Amino acid sequence: MSEAPISREFLDISPEISRALAHGDPVVALESTIISHGMPFPQNARTAIDVEETIRSQRAIPATIAVIHGRMKVGLSREEIELLGREGHNVTKVSRRDLPFVIAAGKHGATTVASTMIIAALAGIKVFATGGIGGVHRGAEKTFDISADLQELAHTNVAVVCAGAKSILDLGLTTEYLETQGVPLIGYQTRTLPAFFCRTSPFGVSIQLDSPQEIAKAMWVKWQIGLNGGLVVANPIPSSSAMPEDAINAAIDQAIAEADRQGIVGKESTPFLLARVAELTGGDSLKSNIELVFNNAILAAGIAREYQALVPHAG
Repeated sequence: MSEAPISREFLDISPEISRALAHGDPVVALESTIISHGMPFPQNARTAIDVEETIRSQRAIPATIAVIHGRMKVGLSREEIELLGREGHNVTKVSRRDLPFVIAAGKHGATTVASTMIIAALAGIKVFATGGIGGVHRGAEKTFDISADLQELAHTNVAVVCAGAKSILDLGLTTEYLETQGVPLIGYQTRTLPAFFCRTSPFGVSIQLDSPQEIAKAMWVKWQIGLNGGLVVANPIPSSSAMPEDAINAAIDQAIAEADRQGIVGKESTPFLLARVAELTGGDSLKSNIELVFNNAILAAGIAREYQALVPHAG
């Protein structure tokens, strides 16, 4: 029995992005959890708008994704971005599991990596820039706390440009999980997995590629030969914004201990840990977080341009 075609009944694509997709112009998806759950207002909204402008400066079209009044929106107005920023944690954090219920209830939703990938793929967008992907949480051998981002990467055809997995996670187990699921972990100009706030970690990537052209060609070939699923493009944070490993690891260890004492688990753990780490580092981790998002947006725009250059020459 064949699957029914996927409906776009609940999907709204902005006119600008619709035109870009129709003309084969490069488009870069952006998530919205980073707006509502990643940093305080008005810094969150300002950063989201600045990231969009950064992508435009690189000759690509930004597509910030969220759920607004129960509609999956691809391309937000400034008013919608500011709404998500002002409402903050009052906006539901939406992953794959949550998406149908937020849509059915007509609510607002801030999309995670997983749900942003779903909506981007539904719209036909192949490249997505974010801060860091979710992964296997520390202590997962007891809690089984594993981000839905990893499972989405296993079967949704979107390349995710990030600064590696968030360093609050178990990076070793995260790389093992990606390998098991057949997800390429590409190091952009690096052989080691970036650790979000830091440029390196003790863990390797599956392959090093050194240009947007190489990455785009790998994406194209992967999907052309029927290997469904995403790719992780791990882009190290700029040296000028990287944090000392000792300082960030001490803050992370303290934040994790506090979360354990307070019983904070599941999808609430990541926003709590990132906010607490920002407090413990005097705001330095937040500054680094913002800079790495800009860095990833620039690379994603380059990959999107190169990927679109391949599409007309298919077959």
